[in-house]
Amino acid sequence: MASDQTLSLEQKTVMRLSAQQLRFTKMLEYTAPELEEAIERELEENPALEIDEDQPLPQEELPRYRALAARNQGEDDQNYEFSPPDPGETLLDVLLRQLSEKSLPDLTRTTARYIIGNIDSNGYLRRPLPGIINDMAFGPGIDVDENTAKEALEIVRGFEPYGVGASDLRDCLAIQLRHMKPSEAVKDALNIVENQFEAFTMKHSHKLVSALKLSPERVKKAIEVIRSLNPKPGASFASSLDNSNIIVPDLNVNVEDGVISISTNNKIPELTIDRTFSEAMAEMDTNARRRASKGNEFILSRYNDARDFIKILRQRQETLINVMTAIVKIQEEYFLTQNLYRLKPMMIKDIAALTGYDLSVVSRATTNKHVNTPWGIFPLRFFFSDSIGTENTEDVEVLTNRKIEAEIKKIVEAEDKKHPLSDEKIRIEMLNKGYEVSRRTIAKYRDRKGIPVARLRREM
Repeated sequence: MASDQTLSLEQKTVMRLSAQQLRFTKMLEYTAPELEEAIERELEENPALEIDEDQPLPQEELPRYRALAARNQGEDDQNYEFSPPDPGETLLDVLLRQLSEKSLPDLTRTTARYIIGNIDSNGYLRRPLPGIINDMAFGPGIDVDENTAKEALEIVRGFEPYGVGASDLRDCLAIQLRHMKPSEAVKDALNIVENQFEAFTMKHSHKLVSALKLSPERVKKAIEVIRSLNPKPGASFASSLDNSNIIVPDLNVNVEDGVISISTNNKIPELTIDRTFSEAMAEMDTNARRRASKGNEFILSRYNDARDFIKILRQRQETLINVMTAIVKIQEEYFLTQNLYRLKPMMIKDIAALTGYDLSVVSRATTNKHVNTPWGIFPLRFFFSDSIGTENTEDVEVLTNRKIEAEIKKIVEAEDKKHPLSDEKIRIEMLNKGYEVSRRTIAKYRDRKGIPVARLRREM
C-alpha cells in the first residue's frame, strides 16, 4: 500500500527575548527590598562594577550595604510607614525555655522538643501525634510509644501562652478556659465551646439558651468570656525578620498645594564601571588583536555585564516612574481629593497606551509594587478598576468596583448589627442609591473587602 508524502511550508512569527531583555524583565519584577539585594549581590560578584564615590548619597539615603551603622540604628527606615517586629524571644524560644525548667525523663523531654518544633507561628499543632511519632522513628530513629507522646503533648499544652499545642480553634479556646480562674461565666463558656461550638460560631444565641438551659444573661456573659480569649496565642511573639510581611513602597507620591510629585523610594547608589576595567577596555580597543586572550575575554565579559546592569537598572527605574506618572494622570482627581468615588475605570491597556509600553511590561511594573502616599501605602493594582455601571445623562460618571466596595462598606457600617443585611438587601439599598448591580456582584466585592456574610456580622 503506497503512502502519500507531501511537503508544505509554514511561516511562523516567533519572538525571542535577548539575554539583556530577560535581565530587564527579571529586574522589573523585583520589589524594592529585592532590588537592593540584587544590587548588593551584583556588586559582590562583578569586580567591574562599583559605587561611584564621586556622587555620594546623603547619609539618610545610603543603602543598607553602604551604611551599616545607619541600618543598625534604624535610620534607613525612618520614612517607611511600618513598625518592624520586635526581634525578641520567638514562640519557640519561650516554649523551649519552659521545657528546660521542668524535670522530665529524657525520652519525654525529647518528644516534647519535637512537638514544640512542629507548632506553627500561631501556636497550633497541625501535625497529628501519630505523624510525629513516625517522624521520630524514621528520622533520628527514636522509638516513642503513644502514651509517652501524649504525656509530652499535655506538658506542652500546659505552657504559656495558654492555647499553644491546640489542634484547632475550638481546642485552643478550651485550653485557655481550663487555665482561667473558675467562675460561673467561665464554666458556661467552656460548656459552650465543648458542646455547642457550632451554634456559637453561627451566632445563634437562642439555640445556646435552649440547648444549655441557661438564661440569656448567662449566655451573654459566657460569650463575652470567649471573646476575650486569644485565637492565635503564638502570633504575638517575634518571628524571623525574613518571614515577616513588611511592605516597603517602591514609589512615593506627594501632593502639595495641588501639585503632585512622583519619586522612587529605593535606596539605590550611583553605579559606575571600575576604572581599571575601563582602562583595560580602552587599551584593548587600540589593539584589537589583544581581545583574543582568555584574560581579556574575562575583562570584556565583566565589563559588558556591568555596563548592561547599569543600563537595565536605569531603565527599570525610568519604567516605574513612567507607569506611575500615567496612573496619576488618569487618577488625578483621586490624588487631589483622596476620594474613592473619584477613581476612574482604568486597565493595564490604558497605561500601555499612555506610556507606549507592552502590556506585559506594565503588568510586571505594577505587580507586587506599592506606592507611599500622604494618606497611606497602596499596591499599584489598587488604582486599577473595571467599568461596571452605566453612565448618567448629564455628568458622565462610570461605576467602578472601588465605588461598589466603598458603598457596600458604608451600608454595612450603618446597618443594625442585631439584624445585619443580607446580600440581597444590600443590593436593594444600592439600587435605592442609584447603583444597579447584581447580588452576585455584591457578594464578590463584599468578600474582597473582607466583610463577613450577614450571619457572622450579627451581634448577640
